[in-house]
Amino acid sequence: MLGIDTPEKKQADGKAIGAACRHAGRAIEDCYTLNAKGDKAAIYAGWREMDDYMRENKIEPVAPVIKPEDLLPKPKPPKPKAKPKPEAAEGGAVEGGADGAAQDEGASKRAKPTH
Repeated sequence: MLGIDTPEKKQADGKAIGAACRHAGRAIEDCYTLNAKGDKAAIYAGWREMDDYMRENKIEPVAPVIKPEDLLPKPKPPKPKAKPKPEAAEGGAVEGGADGAAQDEGASKRAKPTH
């Protein structure tokens, strides 16, 4: 039905997945790995039914075009690290320019007590 997963639907989906895997020549273990959310029993039943059908009718497996490695989620690339701000600009000036240096000197003079 409309987005509702019933046991019958899960069973049918699992059988279809298993049959498709067998037709593509995939091993049952690979099929389980690629379809981790599927019901293993249903996948196996579909795989086995298709195996019997293919043997009876002498049908060769169809080689999959997409490799299993391509189907697995790819890791996200690491985020670039932020560049650290330089402590001193070229020419030896402190960040903030000459005024910044004067303010720093004034701050150090104010910090000293005058007793």
